[in-house]
Amino acid sequence: MDSAVARERALDAAEQLFYGRGVQSVGMDDVRGASGVSLKRLYQLFPAKEQLVVAYLERRDMRWRGRLEEYVGGRAEPRERILAVFDWLAEWFGEEDFRGCAWINAYGELGAVSGRVAEQVRAHKQAFHEYVGALVAGAGLPAALTGPLVLLAEGAMVTAGITGSAEPAAQAREGALLLLTADVTSAGAVSSQE
Repeated sequence: MDSAVARERALDAAEQLFYGRGVQSVGMDDVRGASGVSLKRLYQLFPAKEQLVVAYLERRDMRWRGRLEEYVGGRAEPRERILAVFDWLAEWFGEEDFRGCAWINAYGELGAVSGRVAEQVRAHKQAFHEYVGALVAGAGLPAALTGPLVLLAEGAMVTAGITGSAEPAAQAREGALLLLTADVTSAGAVSSQE
């Protein structure tokens, strides 16, 4: 098996195990067993477990954001694209293997002890923030709405992961709709329309 195939098999196994069981409860031997990649080859590809965790998060980030962008891109109206973020979250939360946000989970386990994992988590969250910011700008709305919309989405991710319910996405969508229909003053503060 060549290195590229071995790497993908190792990452597939790591993703399933790390996301399903948690990073700290999974050893390299577990990844070896699930991937069929020898332990020697696994350590050649990823000399430390931390490197495997970072690679798993990087690859998952590209796929996660790609799926989100594809879903949201199917909406023609700019404000509907913003709300589509929450519709997509509802679909993701409803998946059988949903276990919360992989980056929040990894940060909770390793953020205090692994600078590389913390950096990868921050990069993912920053990219999501920038994506929502681009949607807000594309809808001609004030940039001040980006932070509250991101917090609604992030809060929904945490709550859905804990409760095992897709309902937080619908609740966050309602909050987003309220923000989008509010009167936004020139100072950037949001107040309800009268």
